[in-house]
Amino acid sequence: MASLKVNGKSVTVEADASTPLLWVLREHLGLTGAKYGCGIAQCGACTVHVDGQAVRSCVFPLDAVGEDSEITTIEGLSEDGSHPVQQAWVELDVPQCGYCQPGMIMAVAAMLEANPDATDEDIDYEITNICRCGTFTRVRDGVHLAKTKKA
Repeated sequence: MASLKVNGKSVTVEADASTPLLWVLREHLGLTGAKYGCGIAQCGACTVHVDGQAVRSCVFPLDAVGEDSEITTIEGLSEDGSHPVQQAWVELDVPQCGYCQPGMIMAVAAMLEANPDATDEDIDYEITNICRCGTFTRVRDGVHLAKTKKA
């Protein structure tokens, strides 16, 4: 049994300590916003926040979650889609197919929390998520728009 705090709520799950956090979120808690993409932490479709840091949950074992850690998924980023990154994504119609976008949004939200004045170089360095549809130009525009909405 593991006790977790997910999206502000305390939950208990029965899972092996080595189970990737992604599977705990999806299979045990029904939170399907984080997606399975590659399974080797390369694509970022599974990105969630653990204590405000973007992590690739497909390789993040349950036992790596600290006792007092706060896990935030795309479902918990905002209740109504009002997070500045979500607003920017909608306004600029960033997604194409959308599969990678929850992870992309979570990576961008963590980056902007740590670096609200992110430059294009910062975006290139920090946002390593893969979008098979090639929406990277719109993602960059979305990051810059989200920066203006945070103020």
